[in-house]
Amino acid sequence: MPKVRYINANNLPMGKTLREHRDRHLHRRRKKRDYSYIIPSQPPKLDYLTDNREDVTITWVGHSTFLIQYAGLNILTDPIWAKRMGIGKRLSEPGIPIEKVPPVDLILISHSHYDHMHIASIRRLLNPNTQLVVPVGLKKKLARKQIERCIELSWWEEIVVQGVRITFVPTQHWTRRTLFDANTSHWGGFVLEPAEAVKAVPGTVVGLSDKQARPEDGSVPENETDPHKCGRRSGTQNANVSKDGTPLPPTVYFAGDSGYFAGFREIGDRFPVHITMMPIGAYEPEWFMGPQHMNPEQALQAFRDVGAEIMIPMHYGTFKLSDDTAEEALARLEAERRRTQTSRDCIKLMVHGETMIVHAQQKTIEQ
Repeated sequence: MPKVRYINANNLPMGKTLREHRDRHLHRRRKKRDYSYIIPSQPPKLDYLTDNREDVTITWVGHSTFLIQYAGLNILTDPIWAKRMGIGKRLSEPGIPIEKVPPVDLILISHSHYDHMHIASIRRLLNPNTQLVVPVGLKKKLARKQIERCIELSWWEEIVVQGVRITFVPTQHWTRRTLFDANTSHWGGFVLEPAEAVKAVPGTVVGLSDKQARPEDGSVPENETDPHKCGRRSGTQNANVSKDGTPLPPTVYFAGDSGYFAGFREIGDRFPVHITMMPIGAYEPEWFMGPQHMNPEQALQAFRDVGAEIMIPMHYGTFKLSDDTAEEALARLEAERRRTQTSRDCIKLMVHGETMIVHAQQKTIEQ
């Protein structure tokens, strides 16, 4: 039986010719990079994180690995505690030692690339109750590694775990772990929201008193934009509420690994996103990496497309995956923030080990 091969929503191919790979190799040899900048770290709030069952928290471990505490669940995204990635050493220590991670309830895997699905890390994190949520096509691959308790999702499919709705959403990417399994599993991101939250009607702007519909051409009404605010729903509240109007925990969107594409706007139309983790690294050279990885300017635009209130940059500064550096990525992100007059409050630059504490009822944030 022929293998199923997954594709991007716009059918954009990701394959490169031998000549393109050769040109990239020559580019890397000619261009000297300064990797001396190391992302700072701070001691994690281990006692708090171990005991917490109330607050929504987000702790950056490094790269695309976050510990998200949501509605009493301990959730890990794309766990990787590896000391090396290929021939390159990890540039900084994980924000939480793997042996200190609170018992994990859920592991979310965005795709099977080695810097997002590290088998040795997953095995160490497993306990008898840990559930993995993975893209369609990946369950069999993990079963061959003796990793069970996997739920597969296709794009826009959802599951509910202990009152948390988890939806698998599209990205523009690809995947491969061997010479022969390219794109035999899918890729995507995850949206977390309370299962009892009242769903927004697609095509409406969340927070407008009369649920004003977005124009058919997808443009943003003039009274909806404010370059000094965050996201493209500036001036609105992306709040989750129950049927009786009770405030609920905010919606969290983990964007996985992606090039810039129109799907970010669709995600923003479907979900009232409050916090998003957006990748900003591994984009150089852009002629080679562009379809699969956003540069910082594109990441900020994706954040605005999604309509989130807070963006946490990720996927930079942990491994040497391409020719860009963490220092360059952060400088370009700051320059674009200034150019677009985006408020500093919209972008949360975290250090390894740092925890963002979100109080669900008031939607306030503490360092």
